[in-house]
Amino acid sequence: MLYPWVKAFHIFFVASWFAGLFYLPRIYVNLAMVPAGSQAERGRLLLMSRKLLRFMTGLGVLAIAFGVWLWLGFGVGRGSGWMHAKLVVVLLLVAYNFACARLLRQFEAGAATRSHVWLRWFNEVPTLLLLAAVLLVVLKPF
Repeated sequence: MLYPWVKAFHIFFVASWFAGLFYLPRIYVNLAMVPAGSQAERGRLLLMSRKLLRFMTGLGVLAIAFGVWLWLGFGVGRGSGWMHAKLVVVLLLVAYNFACARLLRQFEAGAATRSHVWLRWFNEVPTLLLLAAVLLVVLKPF
């Protein structure tokens, strides 16, 4: 009876984490395009970024916690190749989350060197990782 609840919460927190992973780099695109004299706009975008990063990181921790519960507590995917591949995808997502935090520190320090074009491409990474995770979980190719 507990399994469907754990699975539902895992899906909920994964979807919520991805909302942040999709949106935070879009804020960075806007930050990269802020005119030099627009301190109010820059400050507002930095505040939004800090709050979103903190919130989405917490959601990511909960998504991973419920995923680990499914894996270790209920044996979902244990010993399966698709699960090992999915764990690699999760590690890449954690690394992406850390990269977002690093970019925010650079923006706060005024040392950001990435262009808005680079950030637009950076923003596509979680889309590809989400596709990989969904395909692995649904198709279980190996």
